[in-house]
Amino acid sequence: MNITYIIGTVAAFAVMIIGMMQGGSGGFITVSQLGNFIDPASVFIVIGCTFAVLIASFPISALTAVPKHFAVIMNAKRYDPMAIIDKLVELAQIARKSGLLALEEKGNQESDPFFKQCIMLIVDNNDADQAKEIMMNDIEQSVARHEDGAGMYDKASAVAPAFGMVGTLVGLINMLKGMDVTGEGGASTIGTSMGTALITTLYGCVLAHMIFGPIATQLRQRDEEETLCKLIIVEGIMSIQAGANPKFLREKLLTFMSQKQRTDDGGGKKGKKGGEE
Repeated sequence: MNITYIIGTVAAFAVMIIGMMQGGSGGFITVSQLGNFIDPASVFIVIGCTFAVLIASFPISALTAVPKHFAVIMNAKRYDPMAIIDKLVELAQIARKSGLLALEEKGNQESDPFFKQCIMLIVDNNDADQAKEIMMNDIEQSVARHEDGAGMYDKASAVAPAFGMVGTLVGLINMLKGMDVTGEGGASTIGTSMGTALITTLYGCVLAHMIFGPIATQLRQRDEEETLCKLIIVEGIMSIQAGANPKFLREKLLTFMSQKQRTDDGGGKKGKKGGEE
């Protein structure tokens, strides 16, 4: 569970609501007066137009992946580099003792498709350069797909405030066209009408910076974590094919992680010296 994402999002909305409830004189407005910040037409314009633009800009496959994106975000401990290093060291021990063909059984038991593919590439005795080329191309394409997913939320974050401004302009136009300053109470309604018109800008900013922006950032963080694990797998698999010593392999793979990570995860006892954080 991604606690920091949940706490941050809830805290942002809580602080915003508390700020809304503070009156101009330093007091607090009533809960019922929070209805001043609710306007169905504004919600329809901002949310409806934002999602319409996303539909026009991205394929259906990207839009239907939204539930998967939330699953990725909420699983903060999805990738464990130390567990992967332990697996690779075990594979290196098997390969040194029984040869590369002995890794086929381990490969068939592996649940990670990328890890399994990498193991099978060396079991099949493919050329080292060609095998590495396949692995690195897989990583590059995966990063590109993930960037497309995060880019969808960047797009939403960009257009939501724009449609918030559009809604404000629509409200102002309607207000000015219907205003009769010469009639009774005409000028006195300007404040109320102006407040209603500005609500759409508020909705656009909330969507952009409290919802879509953090999602895009979280997806990129998960992508960086996945890419790190895949790079560790590639380096480990290529070293196993070259016949690397298991102890040397562990030390080599630990260099992908900071000194603090190695210490926290109980790995790299010799790596406690040094200043990298």
